[in-house]
This record gives sequence, structure tokens and C-alpha cells, in this order.
Amino acid sequence: MGTLANESFSIELQQLDAATDTARNQRTQWLLASPNPPNFFHQLINSVKKNVDRTTKRSTNGVFFSFLKGLFPILSWGRNYKCTMFKHDIMAGLTLASLCIPQSIGYANLAKLDPQYGLYASVVPPLIYAVMGSSREIAIGPVAVVSLLISALISKIIDPAVDPIAYRNLVFTATFFTGAFQAVFGLFRLGFLVDFLSHPAIVGFMGGAAIVIGLQQLKGLLGINHFTTKTDVVSVLEAVYKSLHNEPWFPLNFVLGVSFLFFILMTRFIGKRNKKLFWLPAMAPLLSVVLSTLIVYLTKADQHGVNIVKHFKGGVNPSSVHQLQFNSPHIGEIAKIGLTCAIVALTEAIAVGRSFASIRGYHLDGNKEMVAIGCMNLVGSLTSCYTATGSFSRTAVNYSAGCETVVSNIVMAITVLISLELLTKLLYYTPLAILASIIISALPGLIDITEAFHIWKVDKTDFIICIAAFLGVLFGSVEIGLIIAVGISFGKIILGTIRPSVELQGRLPGTDTFCDITQFPVATETQGVLVIRVNNASLCFANANFIRGRILSIVTNRSEEQSKGKLRILVLDMSSVMSIDTSGIVALEELNRELVSQGIQLAIANPRWEVMNKLKVAKFVDELGNRWIFLSVGDAVDACLNAKMGDLSTINC
Repeated sequence: MGTLANESFSIELQQLDAATDTARNQRTQWLLASPNPPNFFHQLINSVKKNVDRTTKRSTNGVFFSFLKGLFPILSWGRNYKCTMFKHDIMAGLTLASLCIPQSIGYANLAKLDPQYGLYASVVPPLIYAVMGSSREIAIGPVAVVSLLISALISKIIDPAVDPIAYRNLVFTATFFTGAFQAVFGLFRLGFLVDFLSHPAIVGFMGGAAIVIGLQQLKGLLGINHFTTKTDVVSVLEAVYKSLHNEPWFPLNFVLGVSFLFFILMTRFIGKRNKKLFWLPAMAPLLSVVLSTLIVYLTKADQHGVNIVKHFKGGVNPSSVHQLQFNSPHIGEIAKIGLTCAIVALTEAIAVGRSFASIRGYHLDGNKEMVAIGCMNLVGSLTSCYTATGSFSRTAVNYSAGCETVVSNIVMAITVLISLELLTKLLYYTPLAILASIIISALPGLIDITEAFHIWKVDKTDFIICIAAFLGVLFGSVEIGLIIAVGISFGKIILGTIRPSVELQGRLPGTDTFCDITQFPVATETQGVLVIRVNNASLCFANANFIRGRILSIVTNRSEEQSKGKLRILVLDMSSVMSIDTSGIVALEELNRELVSQGIQLAIANPRWEVMNKLKVAKFVDELGNRWIFLSVGDAVDACLNAKMGDLSTINC
């Protein structure tokens, strides 16, 4: 009876094994018989067909109106605009203007332009953005970092002190290229280009730029007449030292500037402690300008060495079309400067817009933002404006003031325009030290030490990028800092591509899950079977030989460590590999031949669609054998375990 029971149980096991083998072979056939993936031309044609079908389903008027709504979002939200929203927007706009007017004058001074050009950039660009932009909170105007970029880069071509008109013309031309690049990025959905300036690079770059901008303000704060055009910290400090020792300087500038700087910082501290007084730090810069101007006018301090703004041209933005220098011999350099400003300005604007959009719970389309910002700078370059973008400090004030829509930008622009028409003569006695103190007061928001420390804790490589950008701006120049930051970011990407990780996998007890045995020590290896996973999206010319070498190294080490039986099968998990080129296929062929010479059989598990197709076309599947292609790692290992290890040919399809 016992013998019959054992024979019956053995037959049942054989039937179960046969059923399992049949199911596994069927899954392998699904993989081998999968259709070829569509090629590039088919994908392009299908995309065009979808767009054509979508268009033909609509009427001509519907398509045109949809296009207009996409280009001008104000047509969508404007229909639902209410008077209650306007109350909030007008208060936010007026508060914004009180901060924008003194800051714009100061940033124009930083860009080495006359004061009115900063105000011009706070009129036309915000109006254009209001009808084309999709952010509700962002405040448009000149910003410190872009102003520094313009003065640092264009001053190398033409010295503004020698030929201010030619310098201004090049600034307008660079602004035109900036807008053109930004609009093209948005129209062709090239937003990913901005992402090459990574978050750590931005943190380091902004921190270094803030210190450089602060050092640049020593000229106005100390009343120095002659100053260096260089931006690195060594040159600036050297220029300050020489000026203070070789030229007369007037301490009244410093006393006046520092006094109002302390006043502005105190109001900011009070505003943070009491949220209801958010308007106080926003009004402080304008109040500082008014009070300091009165002090200088009443005390005749300008006759005692205090430097003042003096002539200040007002009025509506004049046309600057005839000032664009497309025939300039420096047109190539100006285009490069425009590209640099475009990327930096977009990075700041999109980062600011998305930050506040997430708070309000809506999504911001980066490509639409690029088109809007590009168009406003294109129009701005034709109306005497230099590059404008979204400002973090003014956007924070706009949000705190309770803005509902970009109508606050329209209110701000109209207020600035009225100031240009009526109030410019009153700013004749405004001391330059006050403008310097206003710019310095806005800089702490650009230096994010907490975020730099967080980057250090999370990723040391990212921290190196952050510090490299910081030091590059501080001791080199703005463009050197950008180049270093982007270069190291690219280096990180390339290094991750050419030296991907190759992990040894084992089965978690009681499951069919295979994972990294280093991460999960409880995972166990299968005797005689080695499972290796390639952790990279591409197996290509850049990393194929490295991956092949790493796999052979692991095979050699594990073969020496195997004490019970010999290593017979290597299962290569390719579930992470999305694409493969001819170099990758050649590397697999060489790997297979080397393994065969050592008496080890190669098995491929879970190849992706494109990879499977290329392996079939290259005849590698025929060389390896259909029976060594599996849908999953579990199928591959189970097939090896069910086979007689002495005869690998028992594994069949």
C-alpha cells in the first residue's frame, strides 16, 4: 500500500510540475510573441493624427476661441471676476507698488541704468503678463539677480561710464533676445532646459549672487564715486579699500544708509511677528525714500557729500525699437547674454509661481508661463524696459496682501505709471545710500542657509554642486558660477549613466519577490543560480563595457565563494532597462560567450518591449535560445530549480 501511495504522490507531483512548466512556457511565449513597438515615425504620425482628429471635431470658431483662451488666460477667469475680488486686488496692488517703486529704482541702479528704466520695467511687463500669465500671485518687475547679470555681462562689452547710450542699447537688445528665447522655450515645450539648473545649483547661485549684490551696494552706501566693474569679492573689496584710502569719502552716506536699513529690517521683524501688520514692511522702503529725500532736501545734505539721484526723467515708456542693435559686431555675445538671462529669469519666475500655486492648490503650466514671460520681455525691449521676471519678495508681499488675481499687477503698473507722470521730480534729492539699503534689505531672502544644510544632510553630491555655484559666483563671476553649477550637474548625470549600479538579488523568504541582498539581508540566494539586476534605464555605448565588467567580477567572486556545488546559471534581471543600443547588444553577446566558456548559462528575465524587439532583430535571442528568456525572475529561478542541475537542457519551452 505504501509503495502505491508513493507512486501516486510522485505522479501528482510530476503532473503539477508539468502544469507549472506549461504555464511558465506560455508566459515566455507571450513575451517572445509580443508585437514590435512603434518606431519614431509612427509615433510622430499618430501624434499628428490625434491633433488633426481633435481639431476636426471642433468648429472653426471653437478652435480659434480655444487658442485665444490658451494664449490669454484672462479670457477664462475674467468672466467670473467679481467686485469683492477687486477690493482685495486693489489693496494688494497698492501695497505692491509701495515696495516696487523704490526697489525698481534701486535695481536699475544695480543694472547701471538710469532710475526711470527700473520703473519702466514695472509698467509694461506686468500689464502683458496680466493678460497672458496663469499665476494669480506672482509679481512682475526687475529683480536683483537679473540686474546683476546684465551689468556684469554687458559691462564687459561696453563700459556704461564711458558710453551709457551704447550700453543701454545693448541692454534692450539683450532683453529682446531674452524674451525671444523664453517664448521659443514655451512654444516648443522645452521647459526641461530650465531644469538643468538644478535646485542645489539655484540655492548656491542665489546665495553667492546675494553676497555679490550686497558688496556692489557698498559704492552707494559709502558714497564711493569710482568703483570696479568686476563682481568677484576680491576685486570689490580691493576697490573699496583703495577708494577709502586714496579718495575722500563722506560718512554721512553711510550713516543715512545704515539708519534706514535698520529701520527697514525692524519693520520686517515686526511684520513677521504680527501677520496683521504685513503692510508695514511693504511700506517701509517707500517711507524710507520719502523721509530720506525730505531730510536731504531740508538739510541740504547733498552739499555736504551725500550722493543723490539728481535728474530723473519721467513720463510714459518711450519706444526703443530704433535702439535695438541687431547690426552690432557684438550681436553673438549679446545673444549669449540673452540666453543666460532667459534661463535664470525663467528659473526664478517658475519656482516662485509654482511655490505659491501649490499653496493655493492649483497647477501652473510651465510652458505657458514661458510664453507669457517671453512675450512680456519682447514687448518690454521695444518700450525701454530691461529684463523683468517674477520676484519672490514682491510675490510674498502680494500674497500676504490678499491678492486674488493678477489684477494686482495691473493696479501696481498703473500706480507706477502715475508716479512716473507726477512724482519723478520729487525724487531728485533721493540719496543713493537709501537705494543701496533697500536692495541690501531684500538680500537675506536669497541666502537660504537652512536649505543648504538640508541639502548637505540629504545628498553630499548635491551639496558640492551648491557650494561650487556659491564659490564660483563669489570668487569668479556670475557666469562662472552658472557654468560650474551646470557643469557639475551634467557630470553627476553622466557619471550615473556610465557607472550604474549592478546589484546582486535574492528571494525574500515566503515570497516570490527578489530584491537587493545588501538592502535586505534576509533575502537568500539560490544555490547554483546567480541573479543580477542592472539598475539603469539604458544599456548603451557609455556604460555597456562597465556593466559587463561588473557582472563578470560578481560572477567570479561568487563562484569562488560557492562551497556547495558550482555556479551553473546567471539570471540577468533587465526590468529596469528601458532601451538598448548596438553597443549594449554586443556587450551581452560578449558576456554570454565568456559565461559559456566558464560553463555558466545566461538567462534573461523581464526584458522591456523595445529591448526585447532589438534582441530579436539582432538574433541574440536565437543565439541564447528561447528557453532562456523568461517573463520574470521568479520564473527563471523556478525553471532552474525544477531542472536537473546536471543537465541544463531539461529546461525547455
